[in-house]
Amino acid sequence: MDETKKSYVKPLVHKSRRSLLRWIPLIATLRGYQREWLIHDVIAGLVLTAILVPVGMAYAAVSGLPAIYGLYASIIPLIAYAVFGPSRILVLGPDSALAGLIAAAILPLAAGDPGKAIALAGILAVLVGSLCILAGLVKFGLITDLLSKPIRIGYLNGIALTVLIGQLPKILGFSVSGNNFLQETNGLLQGITGGQINGTSLMIGLSCLIIILGCRQWFSKIPGVLIAVAGATMISSWLNLSATANIAVVGPLPQRLPQFQIPSVSFDELSALSAAAVAIALVSFADMSTLSRTFALRAGQDVDSNQEIIALGAANLAAGLFQGFPVTSSASRTPVAESAGAKTQVTGLVGALCIAMLLIFAPNLFKNLPQAVLGAVVICACLSIVEVRILARLYKLRREEFIFSLVCFLGVISLGVIKGIFIAIGLALLAFIWRAWHPYDAVLGHVEGLNSYHDISRHPEAKLIPGLVLFRWDAPLFFANAEAFRENVLQAISEAPTPTKWVVVTAEPITDVDTTAADILAELDHQLHEAGMDLFFAEMKDPVKDLLKRYGLFTRLGEDNFFPTIEQAVERYLATHKIDRVDSK
Repeated sequence: MDETKKSYVKPLVHKSRRSLLRWIPLIATLRGYQREWLIHDVIAGLVLTAILVPVGMAYAAVSGLPAIYGLYASIIPLIAYAVFGPSRILVLGPDSALAGLIAAAILPLAAGDPGKAIALAGILAVLVGSLCILAGLVKFGLITDLLSKPIRIGYLNGIALTVLIGQLPKILGFSVSGNNFLQETNGLLQGITGGQINGTSLMIGLSCLIIILGCRQWFSKIPGVLIAVAGATMISSWLNLSATANIAVVGPLPQRLPQFQIPSVSFDELSALSAAAVAIALVSFADMSTLSRTFALRAGQDVDSNQEIIALGAANLAAGLFQGFPVTSSASRTPVAESAGAKTQVTGLVGALCIAMLLIFAPNLFKNLPQAVLGAVVICACLSIVEVRILARLYKLRREEFIFSLVCFLGVISLGVIKGIFIAIGLALLAFIWRAWHPYDAVLGHVEGLNSYHDISRHPEAKLIPGLVLFRWDAPLFFANAEAFRENVLQAISEAPTPTKWVVVTAEPITDVDTTAADILAELDHQLHEAGMDLFFAEMKDPVKDLLKRYGLFTRLGEDNFFPTIEQAVERYLATHKIDRVDSK
């Protein structure tokens, strides 16, 4: 090969390597892996397994699926994220934020058929994974901005209450049927008043709640979930409580690993799941974006949000094709991995391997685990995501955002988690449009002490210059607000204490002007000119000027009608009309 060809091939090889390292971060992790990290990752993986198993089974039950599918949804996503995920220690798996969404999407369609529910959950994960990968490839990571913090608080509070009500019957030892919050609440009350409470189940559930919450509050380094699960399982086995006290238990798990399987559903079912897939993807985006940034900052690392979304998509796609259901990042298990000393995603691989070995060699280990324990695990997780203090803060600081959060909460518990989320997003978008449609505007006057120009409504001492209206518009100019802009300018002119000669728009806050707004500006300029007034602009950004040049409006108005600063515009006006610097208002 000649030197010219070599010079072309070498950059191509380097480029392909960089691309491979970007798409498969595990390669870079293993290439730079240090031997002393291994013991930390193995120990962290073992600790993590102790949490992954009961939590995975619990969230599978909440989602309306057999417990083993929670383990399937833990094994495969851990492996997929270890390969494609850019974060060193982020843990993916079943999560309380998604459990209610999954159940709301698949249970009405399954109509009591467990096999159908499993297939629907799998195809839902495939849909979510496909959406995530597509969003990451087109660099759509900023879509998480649709879910503002008040909205996330609202739907998480709604999901937490919905799931909590659904799990209380497990603690009390009976079951209820219902497809929404109101039906399940009614079933819960009927069960309590009808004397269906199982005292043994209640005692086990309350004991586990006390252990888990107590360890979380006062002994954070002690794994309360593990103690509760192990203790309840041993007592249940020793006393044979499933037979003697008639309590529900998990039962033996199948002795097999997840199998590759393309879920079989009808086109109508696929269409029915699409809205849920979008909602789950949005929720997963938002949670993962926040969590990955938090742990990246702690480790002094940068995280590519679009690669995070692709990795999330790969994990969900793999979960769906291997008998799992939608997963996301875990705000409870990731700190466990971190505190246990995890260094890399090898921790996740160890956790996946341990769960797989459990299914192969000890599938009956949890057969006597009471369902009340799983209910307690889920209830504790729900309590951890409930936000009351932030709601109170929103009520004090910004009532509008408090209302959005409350509407989202009420929408989730009354209409269902999926509809509730979309209603809240719609309200947030409408609020954004309303603020852009009716932005703040002000007439500016000169404030002597500050030696600058400020809003006269906030500075009564500000003085106006006779014949000059300084008008500020705090938003982009576009089709929805351009007419309001013209009307407000004319109103400012009519309210001026002296006949107006110049109107100067202080345009620094105006970041865009569309064609409709440009036509309105041209009409306004003509209208003012006919009335003996002139239109000027100050502090307009160069990109906005470029737009006006493209529209031909910059040439029509004239370059002299644009000033770099307000002060230069005022100086020109004073010099042109031979007026003293500032007169009284």
